[in-house]
Amino acid sequence: MNVLLIVADDLGFSDLGAFGGEIATPHLDALARRGIRFTGFHSAPACSPTRAMLMTGTDPHLAGIGTMLEVADPQFAGAPGYEGYLNERVVTVSELLQGAGWHTLLSGKWHLGDTEISRPHVRGFDRSFAMMPAGGSHYAGEAANRFSTVDAVYREDGVLVEELPRDYYSSDYFATRMIGYLDERPRDRPFFAYLPFSAPHWPLHAPQEDIARYRGRYDAGPEALRAERLSAMRGMGLCPEHAVPHPFVGTTEWSAMTPEAQAWSARTMEVYAGMVARMDWNIGRVVEHLRAAGDLEDTLILFLSDNGAEGSMVEAMPIVGTLIADQIARHFDNSIDNLGTATSCCWYGDGWAHAATAA
Repeated sequence: MNVLLIVADDLGFSDLGAFGGEIATPHLDALARRGIRFTGFHSAPACSPTRAMLMTGTDPHLAGIGTMLEVADPQFAGAPGYEGYLNERVVTVSELLQGAGWHTLLSGKWHLGDTEISRPHVRGFDRSFAMMPAGGSHYAGEAANRFSTVDAVYREDGVLVEELPRDYYSSDYFATRMIGYLDERPRDRPFFAYLPFSAPHWPLHAPQEDIARYRGRYDAGPEALRAERLSAMRGMGLCPEHAVPHPFVGTTEWSAMTPEAQAWSARTMEVYAGMVARMDWNIGRVVEHLRAAGDLEDTLILFLSDNGAEGSMVEAMPIVGTLIADQIARHFDNSIDNLGTATSCCWYGDGWAHAATAA
């Protein structure tokens, strides 16, 4: 039996079609309907602690990632449980499986530390292409390095990747590298393949053809979308008929926004939907590769999100202040017609995050 573990980054509970969403996710929907959909699944409220738990099966404090290093209070620096990288007190599932003779593969976001003892190639992965930090541009080139606060660091088998292909787009490339690793693998051993996408984490980037599919779809605003998704979830039996959504918090009512603000906000959701759809398309590529190789029926596929929809970027946290917002204002073009391109850097706001949870 092989295992393919797929992780999305900041995906909302109702974003997938199989969970009530309108975004085109046919490949994940097919997997969900052939398998089991979990409605009581829990993760940590932040990225790296969830990934630490996922990789080790322990409390993230024991693993050294009690909180995200990027937003940790300085007084926690170096304290046990807050080292900010996967420490030596824990063993990873990849180390256990590698020791048991499995072939282990990683392609995607790591976010568990970039130290000599925490990189994927020393934590149980035979092959790995890893984006090391919390996030970054989904494209390559000059625009990818406009944040002075974030270094876009990639490593393959521990070696620093000096340059990405000019046509790099994160979801496409992560899937392509995983397919390549699967092609190379020894056929006499089971594999554990870890495919952690960085989509749909901000900045919201997607190919224009994927964004265009959703043009005008969100013009009614997040309140209407949440009602639509909640109705679909009730029809699927994913929530009880008497479920009442939580009041919107921290957001302006759609009807109180100017037409220009509505148009800009709706476009960010169009880009987000394009990102999710593109990730699904790439998951379909990997699944089809397994099918063609004769491995699909002998592979357990698990899919989850590291945490729920992110309505605000981390600059909303007082410890970060306006640092990231200032970087965006200085280096990026967030005009409506430029959203989704490599030179934009936006997120979609609390209202759409409420709709994504449908709660």
